[in-house]
Amino acid sequence: MSKTNKTDTITFTVKGQVVIPRWLRKEFDIEEGTRAIVTTTPDGILLKPVTRHTIARMHGILKRKPGEKPLAEEWAEHKKREIELEERHGRKGS
Repeated sequence: MSKTNKTDTITFTVKGQVVIPRWLRKEFDIEEGTRAIVTTTPDGILLKPVTRHTIARMHGILKRKPGEKPLAEEWAEHKKREIELEERHGRKGS
């Protein structure tokens, strides 16, 4: 949860990209390469940065059921699918 209730504005580029203000990047430990979960809400778009701090706070929350794949294996498969989608998208945009 944010420590402040500060508001700022951003501008979308032609590609839909935005720059997160420095004070927010610092507050939420966002560094180059940080990924975020993007969700629609009744109020608009919600960005949830996935940082080391966030992962550390969630440690132990996602318990695996007996017989399920280890989280590391499931994550590796997810990353592989993500890369394949990015490559396909990149080729279409060429």
